[in-house]
Amino acid sequence: MDSKTKKITTTAMLCAIAYVVVVIGRIPVVLFLKYDPKDIIITLGGLIWGSMTSFIVSVIVSLIEMVTISENGVLGCIMNIVSTCFFACTACVIYKKKRTLSGAVTGLVMGSLMMVLVMLLWNYLIAPIYMGYPREAVVKLLIPAFLPFNLLKAGLNAGFTFLLYKPIITALRKAGYISDSQNMQSGRPIGLWLISGVIVITCILLILSFNGII
Repeated sequence: MDSKTKKITTTAMLCAIAYVVVVIGRIPVVLFLKYDPKDIIITLGGLIWGSMTSFIVSVIVSLIEMVTISENGVLGCIMNIVSTCFFACTACVIYKKKRTLSGAVTGLVMGSLMMVLVMLLWNYLIAPIYMGYPREAVVKLLIPAFLPFNLLKAGLNAGFTFLLYKPIITALRKAGYISDSQNMQSGRPIGLWLISGVIVITCILLILSFNGII
């Protein structure tokens, strides 16, 4: 399989997986806001094959989501793309410049911060339009609803991405999809794995708490 065909096949595979996790993995978090794990798939693809892969997959999946299961129309689609790209593409660009453990951590942290800040601004500007709420009502939801939602989303995305990167890239390398050079240069970051696991578990417990399950 030549490189161009492999890239097209890989992108299609990422789109399919990301869309499936949107359909089956949506979890209510707070009020009407739902979390889905597609950003994890999109970010992993970008860390391995570059930020443009993350962008392309984000746009394709968001468009398919818009015409199939979304109730928020074009504006909701744009919000989806912006949220995913600021997280995934930021992380991937930083990691591309420094393909080390510290580069990956820095990328995921900066991607999380960028997503949270940008989405607060976009929710202030755009949410009143597609939600049909007065802007004053949206402003009242920024801190108690949108901020914790985006923090939880960023925590889950970053934590799962860090935990899954090594086993996925190892499997892809064994299958011949990537070369040895496309691997994070690191030792055994046991402490960071534990921190990522704690972040993921904490976010899950908070979501369960918000939904009155625990």
